[in-house]
Amino acid sequence: MASEKSKILIIGGTGYIGKFVVMASVRQGYPTYALVRDTSPSDTAKAQTLQNFKESGVILLQGDIYDHESLVKAIKTVDVVISAVGYFQVADQTKIIAAVKEAGNVKRFLPSDFGNDVDHAHIEEPAKTAFDIKIKIRRMIEQEGIPYTFVSCNFFAGWCLPNLSQYGPTGMPTEKVLILGDGNTKVVYMDEDDIGTYTIKIVDDPRALNKVLHMRPHANTLSHNELVSLWENKVGKTFERVYLSEDEVLKKLKESPNPILAIFHSAFIKGDHTNFEIDPAIGVEATELYPDIKYTTMDEYLNRFL
Repeated sequence: MASEKSKILIIGGTGYIGKFVVMASVRQGYPTYALVRDTSPSDTAKAQTLQNFKESGVILLQGDIYDHESLVKAIKTVDVVISAVGYFQVADQTKIIAAVKEAGNVKRFLPSDFGNDVDHAHIEEPAKTAFDIKIKIRRMIEQEGIPYTFVSCNFFAGWCLPNLSQYGPTGMPTEKVLILGDGNTKVVYMDEDDIGTYTIKIVDDPRALNKVLHMRPHANTLSHNELVSLWENKVGKTFERVYLSEDEVLKKLKESPNPILAIFHSAFIKGDHTNFEIDPAIGVEATELYPDIKYTTMDEYLNRFL
């Protein structure tokens, strides 16, 4: 008899990536719970999201990461906890760790990591502080002996593709494309639905226990120049490529510090998505674990903008 699927609690389920994780959990038939502060919020968009969750069969648990008792109570009802809290709450995951420790029943904890693999990042401020916090959270989970998987999915396609991965310009290029560095460094783009799918796939998979799940689909590991060429082929037009050297990028960062620019510098110039081999002792790659899953390629994704 197949073992029963784990009950999954998602904290931060109404957030940007959280929504995709919640829906992937439902699609894959897991009993899915979402921690919510307010079951009927005044924010109409959030209320609509919660309504969609309920209609999909998601069980809403009232609780708050700042209310220890409610958090422990929610965690005790499930087997797996996934945190998808946003940028400004990453440090507060120490509260989730404390609650997981007290509950004592969690088979797997996935902190809000996603993005670059922070243990391999060469990152400048103002993003360095946030990355350092994520590293601290990782080490704390390990030290507490909590079973975990850290998820590193690199770039969200929904953030990068609508302006062809440029820093600054909004929308697709009309004449020029701004490229950081020489445009030849390989970066990784992931469709958000696929991030959700792979994240849920590993919750009961022993191969990903106490490891980093890296998402590096071959077809989505592209240099900026390759991405631009893909788009040029689709629209039948050539754009002028404007290259910004690393010195210019670092100067920009000093003059007007921006976390997105720091993350772009780390990916497009330092190559932090792809400049290391995945060590099988501490990491696994999503498309190798699940070769049967048909992921969205960036070639296909770009068709949405035609």
